[in-house]
Amino acid sequence: MDRKTILKRAMFLAVPIMLQNGVTNAVGLVDHIMVGSLGAEEMTAVSIVNQLLFVFALALFGGVSGPGIFTAQYYGQGNTEGVRATARMKALIAIAVTGAGIAILLFGENFLIRLYLQGESTSIDPELTLGYAKDYLHIMVFGLPAMAATQIYTSTLRETGDSFKPMVAGIVSVGSDVLFNWILIYGNLGFPRLGVRGAAAATVIARCIEITILVIWSYARRKRHPFVQGLWRTLKVESGVRAQMIKKSVPIFFNEFLWAAGIAATTQCYSMRGLDVVAGVNIANVLCNLLNVVFVALGYSVGILVGQSLGAGEFKRAKKESDTLTWFSAVVCAGLAVILIALSGVFPLLYDATDAVRELSTGFIVISALFFPVQGVLNALYFTLRSGGKTLITFAFDSVFSWAVSLPLALLLCLLTDLPILTVYAIVQAADIIKIIVGAVMIRKGIWINNLTAKE
Repeated sequence: MDRKTILKRAMFLAVPIMLQNGVTNAVGLVDHIMVGSLGAEEMTAVSIVNQLLFVFALALFGGVSGPGIFTAQYYGQGNTEGVRATARMKALIAIAVTGAGIAILLFGENFLIRLYLQGESTSIDPELTLGYAKDYLHIMVFGLPAMAATQIYTSTLRETGDSFKPMVAGIVSVGSDVLFNWILIYGNLGFPRLGVRGAAAATVIARCIEITILVIWSYARRKRHPFVQGLWRTLKVESGVRAQMIKKSVPIFFNEFLWAAGIAATTQCYSMRGLDVVAGVNIANVLCNLLNVVFVALGYSVGILVGQSLGAGEFKRAKKESDTLTWFSAVVCAGLAVILIALSGVFPLLYDATDAVRELSTGFIVISALFFPVQGVLNALYFTLRSGGKTLITFAFDSVFSWAVSLPLALLLCLLTDLPILTVYAIVQAADIIKIIVGAVMIRKGIWINNLTAKE
């Protein structure tokens, strides 16, 4: 298979994911601006809660990703019953993660939110921010079961080669989110003005719409997706298969959870330099997240294509796919970096923020842009290692590094030095270069080349 064919197959999977996530993040940007127009406290409150929900979302993603490795390989093998088993395993994991997540968020809300309200600011009231954050969180938790169900269907459809249905459902969902935000945040069309509570309610409604579309459409096209037939007649998974999936799932779950928690903790370290820093980081993240959907989608396509090739026993093809898509991600991310730098001085002007916050957000955007190619390569390396079931290695590669290197580095620099926060941020970002070196060596050695389903 030549490189042109590999890129075509990858883009067939990646483009719908890019569009779906891109539209989602674009709407997130609109939501952020809408809430930001209410005031600095409201914007900061929503940003803090979304940081906590980000940890939950990645824990959920990690939980279903373990069985997802098997889904891609079973599909490459032509084993429909195997695909059903992975979907059922995802459901069991999602139920456990969602229940634990809701309990932790509700019982630990004061402690978790106050972690981000340690710094001082002349323009943001911490107690008022805490109140808005709790109002937002109390409604958002109602949407978490729908998020979990969406993750099960979306991931399984993508791993069996269909990223179109999740894209359409996602676009309809975010369109609904914008509409209901406009209605409920500002009190249009005769509805009460709900502010941050309206933003949360709009998100919950949109998530329910998304899962409804996915379920109805999947069953309407059950000949195209035979795994949905009889899928929920039982949640039982054969013990040998279950044990193998759990063995691979646990490291991925803890990796995604701890990585997301590490990002949240690192952001909390930055907040020691003041609430203006929190606001600046959040504004920068909104723009960066709008563009990082590209390398995230490419990484996801790496995992799917390489996993299918491994399941079919075509190891040389898998290696060529990995090499081609890793370099392609680096080139694409270099182009995205140029776009980010060009927008860095303009984007913060969309917010009703102080000059200090805008200046900080511009700096964070530029620094993030410079390291975009690094993140693109890392993402491709990570999904390649994971596609062959090397989940313990990816655990060390990702979350262990975050907690052992990135977080302590940020903490020590914030506590023990007077370095400007932008310099601290740049040093922490630069530490990821170490991971590229280690990851490239592991990929070159081929330790990831492994057909998991051949053992069945």
